[in-house]
Amino acid sequence: MRFGVQPECTPALGSMKPTAPAVKIAANVTNHSYAGTGRGFITKAYDEPSALVVANRTIHGGRLRRIRAMNPIAASHPSLAARRRGLLLAALGAIAFSGKAIIVKLAYRYGVDAVTLIMYRMLFALPLFLILAWWAGLAKPPLTWRDARAVLGLGFCGYYLASFLDFAGLSYISASLERLILYLNPTLVLGLGVVLFRRKVSRGQVGALAASYAGVLCVFGKEATLQGTNVPLGATLVFGSAVSYAVYLAYSGEEVKRLGALRLTGLATSVACIICIVQFLILRPWSALMVAPQVLWLSALNATVCTFAPVLMVMMAIERIGAPLTAQAGTIGPLSTILMAVMLLGEPFTAWVAAGTVLVVAGIWLLARQTQSKPQSTKAL
Repeated sequence: MRFGVQPECTPALGSMKPTAPAVKIAANVTNHSYAGTGRGFITKAYDEPSALVVANRTIHGGRLRRIRAMNPIAASHPSLAARRRGLLLAALGAIAFSGKAIIVKLAYRYGVDAVTLIMYRMLFALPLFLILAWWAGLAKPPLTWRDARAVLGLGFCGYYLASFLDFAGLSYISASLERLILYLNPTLVLGLGVVLFRRKVSRGQVGALAASYAGVLCVFGKEATLQGTNVPLGATLVFGSAVSYAVYLAYSGEEVKRLGALRLTGLATSVACIICIVQFLILRPWSALMVAPQVLWLSALNATVCTFAPVLMVMMAIERIGAPLTAQAGTIGPLSTILMAVMLLGEPFTAWVAAGTVLVVAGIWLLARQTQSKPQSTKAL
């Protein structure tokens, strides 16, 4: 029998002892599908939707939270209507995630800086994620000091630092290049798996990595000749954002098992929101709060449509069509970013951008295929 994993647990099911063989669960971070690192279940997070790598984990029923038994036939063969709804939700989530860079670039046209802009985004998002954390924590035990320390660290690394570096980098490079760099996230997760957990890399994975980075270099080289000397700085900042988020993915697995994906996302994002607000209060005078009205409504749009709503849409898509299909639908993300950048920002669409995009998407797709066909064991240090 196949089981569907829900973001929360009920005390009755959470305390059940496993009475059947362990069930292999395909877990991933959708739009960030993530190869497991041996540290437990895998989190879903919102800020950098890029990866397509799916990893299998074996988890006993007694350790899962809020488990719902589903009809095996329905689980394996969802109805056509449910499949369409799931694919639509996954695609809309990927497009909404990708719109973040477009909104940031639009807001920069009104003279706002990264510190102020990210503060407004997090200020509008904070109530939503506090509600999410509260709802996901209903009927759950309170946080321990261990959990609190983990949430603080993960919130700083995975949401605050990754978001701030991304916002800062977008002031120097195009939205298209930013999205392609962030789409390299699974390659960084794979690298961390090699360094931290001694995972072996196959030749196919090396080829996929080469294709992905060749695609980014195509776009980077062309943009550097057009945009000037600040492109390397912007690309480095965005790449640092991707590394920060990959570290979050590598170390968040155990907390996802303990707290659940939605609860951890709500708590860690709330921590990041508070850090961004405090950062603004320390680094900027009160007069910096006075921004153009367009910055305010763009920030509200970023917080809701491009941050909170995609989290829910992706989770609903996973429930309907499963993690692998949801991840595959996420490939529309970089393409939608480039299209919106051309239409809304006036960014040029050149043969270099097209070639780089094809290489990056193809490389990540190949990496996903390699990981799915040959799941690799992990060995923690």
